[in-house]
Amino acid sequence: MSAGVAATLTASALATVELSLALPLQGGLGGVGDLVFGILLWFLEQWYWLLDWVYYFTGVEMLNPDYRYMHRAILVGLCIGVMAPLIGTFLVHRQLALIGDALAHTGFAGVAVGLFLNSVIDLGVSPYLTAVVVAMISALFIELISEVTDAYNDVSMAIVLSTGFALGTTLISLNAGGLAVGVNQFLFGNLATVSPQSASILLVLFAVIVGTVALTRNQLLYVTFDETAAAVSGISVNWYNRVMVMLTAMVVVGAMQIMGVILVAAMLVVPVAGATQVSRSFSESLVVSVVLAELAVLLGIAISYYAGVTAGGVIVLVAVGIYICAVALGKVQSARGNQATPDMGSIEADSVDVGAGTGDD
Repeated sequence: MSAGVAATLTASALATVELSLALPLQGGLGGVGDLVFGILLWFLEQWYWLLDWVYYFTGVEMLNPDYRYMHRAILVGLCIGVMAPLIGTFLVHRQLALIGDALAHTGFAGVAVGLFLNSVIDLGVSPYLTAVVVAMISALFIELISEVTDAYNDVSMAIVLSTGFALGTTLISLNAGGLAVGVNQFLFGNLATVSPQSASILLVLFAVIVGTVALTRNQLLYVTFDETAAAVSGISVNWYNRVMVMLTAMVVVGAMQIMGVILVAAMLVVPVAGATQVSRSFSESLVVSVVLAELAVLLGIAISYYAGVTAGGVIVLVAVGIYICAVALGKVQSARGNQATPDMGSIEADSVDVGAGTGDD
């Protein structure tokens, strides 16, 4: 390695260390919060270092060490590519695909709340944190409205969606001068605005979502395919329904950074829809949907960078293109008799998955 390359890497590492030392002090998170935030920033430092090496070996322009925002955008995109289909697979097979759209609009309201509080009383809180809180509360309201009023899920989702968007637009109109510019990045997404703080929040959400699904996979699967049998077996169906919608809210807020409110729901649905065309079981569908989502995210980020267009829109267009290819492949497989391609929502869970370890001890 040349001296120039070594010097660049060293300077980059020092700058990142300085950032990791300074940011926790600015956040006012307290001792535990600063420790967690410091660990997350250390992880970001290692990620920068890894992509720096990839850049020097490949020369890919968007991985240039001067473009730290691209490094963070790629990391966020990779996390979204796992989180969104991981939760979306459960939602699609429960015919709750539109809940992501509802929670995206309430997440927008949460962003507006954060921007409004920062503008009016200088609270200094990240809008993504307020978006997480508001979206999770809204997710619980969707379930509560359905349970208390016996309304269909789409009715409760429509009520929460319209309420959230109305709240967001009202808060923006109260302080249009201070919020109008800042809110655009949340509506349409922006690679350049993925800050170390927002990337750190996304990493926390990623860990919570993946960890929760890993621990409750069998219960969620049982509830997804047969709520009645799950209730008879002793599973608290309402509780796991609430867990699912809260996890969905976390995914929506995390993906909002680069997808924007308008397009975020697509990543919960489109890769899963493609996976169902070529998969024969729930587990296989889950794995394939993650692969398709990661492909869409990476290609979309690369195209948006070199073409100078909005990343969220490109990622969704790529995902739709992959979905069309998956449909065509599924038809070819069906025609050849290699496998019967299931219709949307008809994939069945493996017998070893449903009913195994589902008790709430």
